[in-house]
Amino acid sequence: MTLEVRVPQLPESVADATLVAWHKKVGDAVARDENLADLETDKVVLEVPAPVAGVIKSLESEAGTSVTSGQLLAVIEEQAGAVAPARPVPKAEARKGAESAKAEPSGKLSPAARRLVEENKLVPDANAGSGRDGRITKSDIAHHLGAAPAARPAAGRVDQRVPMSRLRARIAQRLVEAQATAAMLTTFNEIDMQALMALRSRHKESFEKRHGVRLGFMSFFAKACIEALRRFPVVNASVEGSDIVYHEYYDIGMAVSTDRGLIVPVLRDADRMDFAAIEKAVASFAERARSGTITIEELTGGTFSITNGGVFGSLMSTPILNAPQSAILAMHKIQERPVAVDGAVAVRPMMYVALTYDHRIIDGREAVQFLVTVKEIIEDPARLLLQV
Repeated sequence: MTLEVRVPQLPESVADATLVAWHKKVGDAVARDENLADLETDKVVLEVPAPVAGVIKSLESEAGTSVTSGQLLAVIEEQAGAVAPARPVPKAEARKGAESAKAEPSGKLSPAARRLVEENKLVPDANAGSGRDGRITKSDIAHHLGAAPAARPAAGRVDQRVPMSRLRARIAQRLVEAQATAAMLTTFNEIDMQALMALRSRHKESFEKRHGVRLGFMSFFAKACIEALRRFPVVNASVEGSDIVYHEYYDIGMAVSTDRGLIVPVLRDADRMDFAAIEKAVASFAERARSGTITIEELTGGTFSITNGGVFGSLMSTPILNAPQSAILAMHKIQERPVAVDGAVAVRPMMYVALTYDHRIIDGREAVQFLVTVKEIIEDPARLLLQV
């Protein structure tokens, strides 16, 4: 009995996908649920699992081509009890003088890293992973390739030309569209983090023990933003044609940096989540986004976004809107600075925050008051409990 393997149903916002790589060839045995191929959309990398155990009878699409929902990818000859043989490890080929490395199970490769490995016919070092739990990332492979001595032309300079990934191309398109369609303006403020840091220090151990997740700053900022959005609903709105759509729910996007680019998974109904639920969701987003296992549904929608450049050392920035949203908050690095407190100079842990907003529907007064509300709540976290 033969069974067809087709492209999974893609969301309405995703027109097509690129067949990045096949992990099997005609005649190979496959186990049920074994990954046959990687599909890259402008949001995530999807795996195509084998629906049954059997043998690959045909591959209907070539790597590098675009495919659409329901398109035929492969045909499997079902065989009861078929077990995929151990995949032979190809002999590492020298690339610009690169040395071969030790064999490493493909399961520890991120999708982006796996693509580089297969394109360059490498066998990555099992001990070379810098990612979570030893996972080998795209940057690990790029470092290995870059570290190899290369034969250089007499001129001594070499350009490397690589095509944009679908995600990077989509990010570029969305950013240009945002700048072309929205009247973006950014307002700044600074927050004294001393009270929040003291609160976190007092309770972080008991919080982690009880909830099994670290207590970070993101949950506090999410809660502060939700309260500010309640007070200034237009910041949670969006423009559709000549209409303003006021969203009566709070789906908060949390920007996550990955090897493939910046993505923004969404906390659905974040106002109904407690601190532990938010922290767990943020940690899960970060881990699954970087491993390429986050779902497309988790990346769609959103009424407001938060991005944290402070984790990379950014002191100040002007974030770009995540269209069709009308505002985004940027957090930055906490840095001790001398400030005036009650008429005296004191050294405090300070953070600059920025709110970029669409001036077509949000006035400066509302944007500034929104940011002041966030500042007041973070500087006096008890306001979250008392709702004042």
